[in-house]
Amino acid sequence: MEAQLAVSDHLDERQFALEIKRLADSLSFGTDASPFLGSGIEYVQSRLYQPGDPIKAIDWRVTARTGRVFLKEYESPKRLPIYLVVDTSASMCATSQPQSKYAWAVKLAGALALAALARISPVGLIGGGEREFDGHPTLSRARVYVWLHRLRRYRLDEQTTVGRKLRQLAGVLESRALVIVLSDLHDPQAVPSLKLLAQEHDCVALQLQDPAERGRLGGGVFRAEEAETGRAFVATGWNRWLDFRALDEELKHGSIDHLVLPIDQTFLPRLRGYLGRRGSFGKGTR
Repeated sequence: MEAQLAVSDHLDERQFALEIKRLADSLSFGTDASPFLGSGIEYVQSRLYQPGDPIKAIDWRVTARTGRVFLKEYESPKRLPIYLVVDTSASMCATSQPQSKYAWAVKLAGALALAALARISPVGLIGGGEREFDGHPTLSRARVYVWLHRLRRYRLDEQTTVGRKLRQLAGVLESRALVIVLSDLHDPQAVPSLKLLAQEHDCVALQLQDPAERGRLGGGVFRAEEAETGRAFVATGWNRWLDFRALDEELKHGSIDHLVLPIDQTFLPRLRGYLGRRGSFGKGTR
């Protein structure tokens, strides 16, 4: 099995660690007074409604008084456990860019993990593929790096298990947690499983997107094979692989925060602003 694995980037261990730290710093985490604002116990403030916010968080009293829609925000516990679910399947590795969706997912998972550890919040890493990889929440930075170095290695024939792993997670979590999924969401079971998990926990879907999935490569008619299942099909370079707008609506309807990250664009400022509006990890959710 080990001989089939390849490394997702050209960096050595030291360079990789420095890159992860640089990414964590660039996302400007850890500067807010409260580590998480979201669905905790203690009320903090109300803010104006933004498109996509969950309706059940509306502050009806303030809304009635002002005539404008406001949402309640609560302070969550400092030690809110964070689970990072990284899609390790084959479709994440297929790419038209210098860095694949998979390489970006591993780096972003590392940056988010370091940010959480800086706030004294335990972090767990879970692989969303066929390889067994379940890292229980820890406050050890060294252990997180061990997990990340394992995740850097990928297989081009690995099928997705994101939906199954999320269902398993929903069955074992005993207290409220924040679950962040880094995936292209090609697994048809991923969204239903996320919606189930979001009934009890805060959920964020960071969807990595290759430009080929937007159907802008041209290239005529070709025969292809679906990386997740092996299903053969005929397509053109103008095919749009996913209806991103419909997917976004479905996720937001399920109270799941969703952000598409196109890997052919500079998405870090957008991601930094998005997470900043959430108050690092929790703001803007239920």
